[in-house]
Amino acid sequence: MTAPGTAPPQPGSRALPGWVAAVVTFLSSGAVLVLEIAGLRLIAPYVGITLQTNTAVIGFALAAIAIGAWAGGAVADRRDPRGLLAPLLVGGGALLVAVVPVVRFAGAALSGADAGSVLLLAAVAVVVPAALLSAVPPMVVALQLGSLRETGSVVGKLSGIGTLGGIAATFGTGFVLVALLPTSVILVGTGLLVVACGVGLWLLLRRTVGARLPGALLVATLAGTGLAVVAPDPCEVETTYHCARVVADPDRPGGRTLVLDTLRHSYVDLDDPTYLEFAYVQAVASVSDVAAPAGEPVSALHVGGGGLTVPRYLAAVRPGSTSRVLEVDAGVLAVDRAELGLVTGPQLQVDVGDARTGLAEEPGGRRDLVVGDAFGGLAVPWQLTTTEALQLVDRALTDDGVYAVNLIDHGPLSFLRAELATMRAVFPHVALLARAPVVAGEDGGNVVAVASRRPLDTGALATALAGRGLAWQVVTGDELTAFVGDAPVLTDDLAPVDQLLTPYG
Repeated sequence: MTAPGTAPPQPGSRALPGWVAAVVTFLSSGAVLVLEIAGLRLIAPYVGITLQTNTAVIGFALAAIAIGAWAGGAVADRRDPRGLLAPLLVGGGALLVAVVPVVRFAGAALSGADAGSVLLLAAVAVVVPAALLSAVPPMVVALQLGSLRETGSVVGKLSGIGTLGGIAATFGTGFVLVALLPTSVILVGTGLLVVACGVGLWLLLRRTVGARLPGALLVATLAGTGLAVVAPDPCEVETTYHCARVVADPDRPGGRTLVLDTLRHSYVDLDDPTYLEFAYVQAVASVSDVAAPAGEPVSALHVGGGGLTVPRYLAAVRPGSTSRVLEVDAGVLAVDRAELGLVTGPQLQVDVGDARTGLAEEPGGRRDLVVGDAFGGLAVPWQLTTTEALQLVDRALTDDGVYAVNLIDHGPLSFLRAELATMRAVFPHVALLARAPVVAGEDGGNVVAVASRRPLDTGALATALAGRGLAWQVVTGDELTAFVGDAPVLTDDLAPVDQLLTPYG
């Protein structure tokens, strides 16, 4: 309200200094994008990184931006925004800081890849702070408008500045900050920067409009920072793509399990590389045992690294073997070197990068064995499942070479059936190694699919599996045809892997 007899202030007279309007718009818009990227990494240890997780975070961020912008514009038409901008910035920054402890305390109760946990944790991570910060730009626009003749230039300029803030935050976070700082530090640091901007704006405006800054917001900022420090951190090491830790096996002195986000990815026995804990690894090892005469060295390509269990096994049982490993996450390899005894050299080469790119660079006709064990959460990255990717695998193999890939599916097994159909579209000989309940469609879990240009020795495979105590079947021929049914063939143009996959039975 204005004092009696005093004309309401005109829009142009309320304008912030140009540089202040630009900084506030740039920073508030950029902070939302930092939250979107870092928020995904923050919730990944509890719900994994899947297409659904990405979709939930992006969707809620966009919803929050829309709600915040709409509400901010509506309020700016009814009240003087100068009294609201500083509290919004400080409140939004405080909530950015608070996201870290809130997600970490809530994550223990909401862990799991089910849709409910993913949606709820994503909403907790992004909605409220993103909405508050998204209300700032339309308020700044309202202050800067002097007349309707300036609407286009003012709105266009500030919209462009906000977009530049989002672009800078996106590239800066994805290419620089994630590589240098933990996610918690990124979020807390961004929140404190926004709070500092809000305090500075309050100091600038309090002399002209008497803007107030509730002390509770500053107390909330301090409390959130303190809680972020003491909140339980599920990560031993935060890599580029994962929250990683190594867990010792109390039953085996040399046993170590590599845990990435919510999943046990690899088991390594530091004293005995021939000890294989996971059944699917034993199945892959069985394939390698019959792929070439016993003890004969092989040349192997490994699509996905993890703890490098299979390369270690091959080096132990087939002296002189050479392995090339394609691993996208350099941080996982650093953990392997620091805690799992990884030593690379001429016989074990590790290349960091996307496996699809690595496959394209692989010389043709050199590998006796290609092992697929790459996962993003519970799903094989879609670009490794298609006919085009499998053609690269086929090209890498010798005429007698064998491809063995670890797959996970449950429920109707739609993804497994589609991947088998895709393998059959590329390779003339394909087999499924799985437990009887999986073959019957009554259960799910890990399976191993095998493909080759030459006929597979199914009898030797069955004997090798039984010799390891695995109650797994070898499914080929008409039985495999019936199992695959009318499942679609996956291509680079259409590979709905995450939609076909059923994470849990």
